[in-house]
Amino acid sequence: MKKRIGGLIFLVLAVFIVNAQPPKGMGKSDPEAKKILDAVSAKFKTFKAIQSKFTLKAENGLGKVLTNKTGTVYMKGSKYRINVTGQEIFCDGNTVWTLDKAAKEVTVSKYEVGSNTITPQKILTNFYDKDFLYRLVSEAKVLQEIELTPIDKSKPFHKVVVSINKATQTISSTKVFEKTGNKYTYTVSGMNTNATVTDAQFVFDAKKYPGFEVVDLR
Repeated sequence: MKKRIGGLIFLVLAVFIVNAQPPKGMGKSDPEAKKILDAVSAKFKTFKAIQSKFTLKAENGLGKVLTNKTGTVYMKGSKYRINVTGQEIFCDGNTVWTLDKAAKEVTVSKYEVGSNTITPQKILTNFYDKDFLYRLVSEAKVLQEIELTPIDKSKPFHKVVVSINKATQTISSTKVFEKTGNKYTYTVSGMNTNATVTDAQFVFDAKKYPGFEVVDLR
């Protein structure tokens, strides 16, 4: 289970990067939902630096909680840093350091920009256009809910429900429903869109992690 959750650290939304094109006759997305998602994407691009707290909960098909983790994500340009229970990920726009605190190991890899590269920034900007069909399923005073159906039916999940704060035009929660019955919920518990974040915060400093084994995959 630890590896499974580790793979979901990228805001659980790694599932978004599927690079599919809608087959003919499959249907069309809801224009109103697109308008809302476009506004969220545009708003995100105006933020210079972000610090956001979140929770990540995994449940099985019977509603039993399998894990419940809390964490913090920092974003600035192409740089990001994710700190969650047992794991940290640093990216300075050139290099990615992934820390497994229990194993005292850090894996170093090259940051590569491409259609299959998953970053917190990418999953918050235009991830939906080519990968999903989407529709507005509910609208209340505070939140709007949009259901996304993956175009690539070979994916292990069958739908994603995104809740959007109408006032701030930001995503407040995302639920991923797997075909197995498992559900993963990512909830933003606080977002500072005017955070003071230095470039040094996105670089792994070995001095602060004595005894960690470095595995360089570059």
